[in-house]
Amino acid sequence: MIRGYACNGFSGKSLVLYKEMLSFGHKADNFTYPFVLKACGDLLLVEIGKKVHCEVVVSGYESDIFVGNCLLSMYSRLGDMKTARKLFERMLIRDLTSWNTIISGYVKNQDPLEAVNIFNLMIRVGIRLDCTTLLSVFPACAELEALKLGKELHGYIFRSNIGCFDIVVSNSLIDMYFNCHFIVGARQLFEKMKWRDTVTWNSMIMGYARSGEAFESLKIFCRMILEDGDPDQVTFINVLGACDQISALQFSTSVHSLLVRKGFIEHMIVGTKLVDMYAKCGSLDCSYRVFDEMPEKNLVSWSAMVGGFGLHGRGREALAVFSQMKVKGIKPDDVTFTTVLSACSHAGLVDEGRRIFDQMLKEYGIMPTLEHYSCMVDLLGRAGYLDEAYDFIKAMKIKPNFDVWAALLSACRAQRNVKLAEVAARNAFTLNPRRIGSYVLLSNIFAAEKKWEEVENVRFIVRQLGLKKQPGCSFIELDKVVHRFLVGDKTHPQSKEIYAKMEELRQLLKKAGYNPDTSSVYYDVEEDLKEDMLWDHSERLATAFALIHTGPGMVIRISKNLRVCGDCHMVIKLISNLTGREIIMRDAHRFHHFSNGICSCGDYW
Repeated sequence: MIRGYACNGFSGKSLVLYKEMLSFGHKADNFTYPFVLKACGDLLLVEIGKKVHCEVVVSGYESDIFVGNCLLSMYSRLGDMKTARKLFERMLIRDLTSWNTIISGYVKNQDPLEAVNIFNLMIRVGIRLDCTTLLSVFPACAELEALKLGKELHGYIFRSNIGCFDIVVSNSLIDMYFNCHFIVGARQLFEKMKWRDTVTWNSMIMGYARSGEAFESLKIFCRMILEDGDPDQVTFINVLGACDQISALQFSTSVHSLLVRKGFIEHMIVGTKLVDMYAKCGSLDCSYRVFDEMPEKNLVSWSAMVGGFGLHGRGREALAVFSQMKVKGIKPDDVTFTTVLSACSHAGLVDEGRRIFDQMLKEYGIMPTLEHYSCMVDLLGRAGYLDEAYDFIKAMKIKPNFDVWAALLSACRAQRNVKLAEVAARNAFTLNPRRIGSYVLLSNIFAAEKKWEEVENVRFIVRQLGLKKQPGCSFIELDKVVHRFLVGDKTHPQSKEIYAKMEELRQLLKKAGYNPDTSSVYYDVEEDLKEDMLWDHSERLATAFALIHTGPGMVIRISKNLRVCGDCHMVIKLISNLTGREIIMRDAHRFHHFSNGICSCGDYW
């Protein structure tokens, strides 16, 4: 009975029976203890688990291999790997289950390095691996990005003929390869699989999305549907995440329709993801409609709506939703406060941001984290309070991280403060010397002030470190097909028509009085060449393409992976006025709604 309850999810009843058994004077044996220990581990009962361990020792069963393995498993479940390791070291006899349990325990308790160390020891003492071993070690390889070891294990499966190359192992291998950035290996394995389950498809969709390959992610999803795959809640969440990476609104609405037909719309986590997705795809109205129609909302749902308004620069509405959330009795957490402070930053609501930052600790007892400090530095710096932002950093109760200094550096570019930018950059470089964004920011600040020698010094450091700047890339969706444009891109099948449209726009803008702002070109070249370089920017190519293929009155939606430059921002404002079109652009920082020559950001981004 104890075993039956423990193995069927009734751990509490199992322990009650155990206590009752002892009260009747019956002694536990090596068949009883494993299931009692399992129940303690399942319920995370630390003190009771330790008490049962003492009973095991007194009864003389600690040396029993079956009981010993269950002790290992229980302490692993309780998160006490120190005790588990002591037990493991004390075991006179260890079988394959002992090794697998300790390796799995380290993986589940976020210590993949020690898991690999134990695995290597297992190999040295000549223990033969099985499927369970591999399914524990693959996640450790993924976490450590240990591609070499992962490949060796993949080869071992073929060579050893252990007979476990089933779909579960293949799925784990795909996850490992994606985490190790070996996308080709993941795809090759996927294509060779004779059978694929929903987990297989989800691994591919999620893997491509996390690797920034949202095109491939959506293609795999389409293939899954065509090949009669069975999408689940996880599938839809990953696909919606891929859609919002490239603002594929039309594709997203089709996915929305499909998940309604599949019956997933009632799931709160799916509804929340839809709220987030529509906001990131530029349709705040759809986002709010989904939010408003959700039968139940949790803290994450409210935070997603606050974040959506903030992303579009509608800080007042973000604060209104935040207030409404508190009226409904939902207590904000540290993540919610990060979202609210970010919304204040995008809208320049400095006083409100200061008040909320103070409120966080005084009213809710939430200690500020580095994310909160970073938001406040960004808020103050964007608004021009650079000295206050710098003093704020110096007064922080915890050591500033890279993101805090990067926020100050970004603000220095907006305010053209070279001296403070150098201070921020030095600290950012020290904390994370391989994040190229901070070098690019400093180089651009120097270039804007025509300090070309300093620009070359920064670029030299970047070359020495072997870092590469991410190229500007813009996306636009047309009839559920997403088109991608790089800087100066001439690979598109309609490049001739696009560049002809660009020249037409250029002439129209000149007649309208457009004067290019070449400070956005960070190279020491002639002004004419600088102007030509501006017209190679990816968002202009995407805009021209959209004007060719969409009719009057249709909204144009563009997504860009980097911050839109000042001149492109001005050009798209003018184009929106000359063509009478609304152009919605999402850049790396926020959304811009261009209409009638005005941007929703108020030139504040």
